[in-house]
Amino acid sequence: MKVLVTGGAGFIGSHTCVELLHAGFEIVVVDNLANSDAAAMRRVEEITGCDLVFVEMDVLNRPSLRRVFADNEPEAVVHFAGLKAVGESVADPLRYYHNNVTSTIVLCEVMREYGVSNLVFSSSATVYGDPESVPISEDAALNPTNPYGRSKLMVEEVLRDLHATARDWNITLLRYFNPVGAHPSGRIGEDPNGIPNNLFPYVTQVAVGKLGEVSVLGDDYPTADGTGVRDYIHVVDLALGHVKALEALSRGSGLQTYNLGTGKGYSVLEVLAAFEKASGHQLARRIVPRRPGDVAVSYADPSKAHAELDWRAEHDLDQMCADSWNWQRQNPDGYAHAEK
Repeated sequence: MKVLVTGGAGFIGSHTCVELLHAGFEIVVVDNLANSDAAAMRRVEEITGCDLVFVEMDVLNRPSLRRVFADNEPEAVVHFAGLKAVGESVADPLRYYHNNVTSTIVLCEVMREYGVSNLVFSSSATVYGDPESVPISEDAALNPTNPYGRSKLMVEEVLRDLHATARDWNITLLRYFNPVGAHPSGRIGEDPNGIPNNLFPYVTQVAVGKLGEVSVLGDDYPTADGTGVRDYIHVVDLALGHVKALEALSRGSGLQTYNLGTGKGYSVLEVLAAFEKASGHQLARRIVPRRPGDVAVSYADPSKAHAELDWRAEHDLDQMCADSWNWQRQNPDGYAHAEK
């Protein structure tokens, strides 16, 4: 099967490209490189020994997207392309709604035009907002607390409405919890622009000396140590979930929603302790106020994905930290000095 991967040069996208190629899929990647680097695509080919097609373009560019479909004839799409920073979405919501929602509508219209009806969508656990209870199952209330989460929920609703009127579409919504880690080779990993918005890349950059200290965003949450608790999932496990979802689509799965998480929550301080152990570096830290839009505790009930996709997360927190550190120490400036 030939698969179009939008946003495939990004953190989760590049790791999914590796696992798709390992699984025997042909892939075509489109990415506007707004928060990624083409070097990741060359390294994916290096890791796998397989070729891929890469086109630098924005999914909002309908004529360019049409050319990609006409030239490559994909049979399915994995849709990662989108903006993803919670704080940034609070500051500039219109940009998030336009980029994340409008681009998906353009993509689906072009898919329909070219007779492609198999789609895996990169959603997020932020659609649940502040959960009433944990672990969070797929039928929990949907109440996102920030524009990023609301943009993901809006896309989910668009896709549900599309499927309701076009039953030949097979659509899988994958709600990620907190992707971390890196490929064990250390050749690809998370390389955000500017100061990281997420905990793990911030921690790795402190450990490698790029940043001075870790800002702990609040220590007054109703948790065991006062810091936020999240379900961190290794990006390779997450990537393998997309392979399983595509295999299910090929069997005609209709519209399905799955949580991809480990089912276990770790606090910020627990993550810092595990990373210090993995890296051998003490991490300077400072308590700062909570970030707007964050919730106290969020972790998954991933049992549906295990039962229906035969998928489960295999990597523990120690491995997540070890692989994150392996990537950062090999690439202290990310892809900045990668071969061009």
